Amino acid sequence: MTHLTKRLYFTTTTVVDWIDIFSRPRYRYVIIESLDYCRQHKGLHIYAWVLMTNHLHIVAGTEEGQSISDILRDFKKFTNKKIIEILEQDERESRRDWMLEHFLSAGAAGSHNQKYRFWQDGNHVEEIYTLKFLSQKIDYVHNNPVKAEFVARAEDYLYSSAPNYVGDKGLLDVEVVTL
Repeated sequence: MTHLTKRLYFTTTTVVDWIDIFSRPRYRYVIIESLDYCRQHKGLHIYAWVLMTNHLHIVAGTEEGQSISDILRDFKKFTNKKIIEILEQDERESRRDWMLEHFLSAGAAGSHNQKYRFWQDGNHVEEIYTLKFLSQKIDYVHNNPVKAEFVARAEDYLYSSAPNYVGDKGLLDVEVVTL
């Protein structure tokens, strides 16, 4: 069989102005905990993911009756608020004022009437129809840190599902796809 029997999506969510905020672990863990919450309580099925310094890729599906758009909207709303709260209180963050200024400017320019906007508007979502395309997207997700020269092997990158795909325990439980 070359076509999928359930709807899967490749998504990309990017920080405003491509700010490299996820170079700090405290912000990364907000994303991981929020994804895990969506997995456990909102019907998100995660098949692959990678968190880079300024964007997040996910290969995911949803439970019947759930919308990927609704889950991503809620995820972005919560993480926007949580990361801004941490950033406002974190006097150790050397780039705090600079980042808050960018997020404030993006909030003022946005149409959602919010003070700060952490994520760029919209989500890049592609529906995955074939097993070949699914395989390509999982490889793309896992090889992002290799391409960026953060690691030599995908499975050595902690903020990704690549460790799960070689039998290790990753930071986030995922549904490993065997193709």
